[in-house]
Amino acid sequence: MNKIKSLADLKKLQTEVQSKIKLREMGDHSETLIQIKVSMATCGIASGAKETMSHFIEELDHQGIDVIVTQTGCMGYCYAEPTIELTIPGQQPVVYGFVNKAKAQEIIEKHVKLNEMVDGIIPVNYSSIDN
Repeated sequence: MNKIKSLADLKKLQTEVQSKIKLREMGDHSETLIQIKVSMATCGIASGAKETMSHFIEELDHQGIDVIVTQTGCMGYCYAEPTIELTIPGQQPVVYGFVNKAKAQEIIEKHVKLNEMVDGIIPVNYSSIDN
């Protein structure tokens, strides 16, 4: 991190941080926006989930795409960490495993922008009590 030497430097940093936080705090419109949840349990963090989440936040902000990016606890797929859950309004959530920066970029370019699924989906292996 660069040293802050003036009020202008501080204001620039504030603007950068606020734009990154904006992506995570759009809860008022969550039903109309795509949501990405990054699994941040111990196994996810150890496998690089912090870097994955940072990449999603920075890249979506850079491209001006409104997506809610949040963290969540364990999803139960420790073998496939880092994992993310992507939910497009009106569709079932999709869980991706082994999501590094390259895979995150592919998910943004294909699934978020074009609604095309990419390799790396973890299939649902359970059923609810209602089914």
